[in-house]
Amino acid sequence: MAGPATTKPRGVTFLKVAIGLQTLTLFFQAATAGMLLSSAHGALLHDIGSRVMYGSSMVYVLAAVLAWRPGGGGPRPILYATGFLALASVQVVLGIAHMPTLHVPLGVLMFGLSTLALGHALTTRAWARPRVTA
Repeated sequence: MAGPATTKPRGVTFLKVAIGLQTLTLFFQAATAGMLLSSAHGALLHDIGSRVMYGSSMVYVLAAVLAWRPGGGGPRPILYATGFLALASVQVVLGIAHMPTLHVPLGVLMFGLSTLALGHALTTRAWARPRVTA
């Protein structure tokens, strides 16, 4: 009798790209936050980057759903993606309210979590759902 085999679910590549895009946009936001201190263009770039970062968080949720349901992957990435979207929503609210004492540490946390998620997605097969063959 053969043991459970894991197959690479469809949509995993899109999921990895979505996590990578989110991580890059969060890094861009950190760079433009530093530019806010020294340049007049920093505010515009940070504003534009915030919209792109929020959009990339939505793409991450979409990719997680597509990798799960039609793609055959596990549902856990959806939990991670919706958590990131919730953090991004809080981050946008804190930024609009000009609360840097909370906005900056949350941004650092989000970048760290996104980097961990990207590393996990690139190095493990944890996104795959076990497939039982009879």
